[in-house]
Amino acid sequence: MVGILIVTHGNLGVTLAECAQHILQRELPHLAVMAVDKNDDPDRKLAEARELVRGLDDGSGVLLLSDIFGGTPSNIASRLIEPGRIEAVAGVSLPMLVRSLCYAGQPLETVVSKAVTGGLEGVMYIVPGDAHGASAS
Repeated sequence: MVGILIVTHGNLGVTLAECAQHILQRELPHLAVMAVDKNDDPDRKLAEARELVRGLDDGSGVLLLSDIFGGTPSNIASRLIEPGRIEAVAGVSLPMLVRSLCYAGQPLETVVSKAVTGGLEGVMYIVPGDAHGASAS
């Protein structure tokens, strides 16, 4: 099972993980979260992230999901990338996370692809009176 580590500013990752667990109605043992705060030492957080990745990797690989590309969480994630074993995607959202979790039993490259499409397809313009929305183009 592909492990998933959410690395975000503050408690965003914790909240996303709790929401995903609520939606999926099951325990998520292959999911971990690491919060990064403005006073944290990035090198210490990098070491913490390495330990979390080690604990999540059962040989299937790990997907790192960060919030804003270029921020400290994504910079930490980028330093952990090992192509084919540890991959990273920035711009984490609830649709991205849920899609990743639903496909975590697939190969890592599939989970990465599903994470990106989940994030893209999760952005919808809601038309008044249309419960299904319309995609933003």
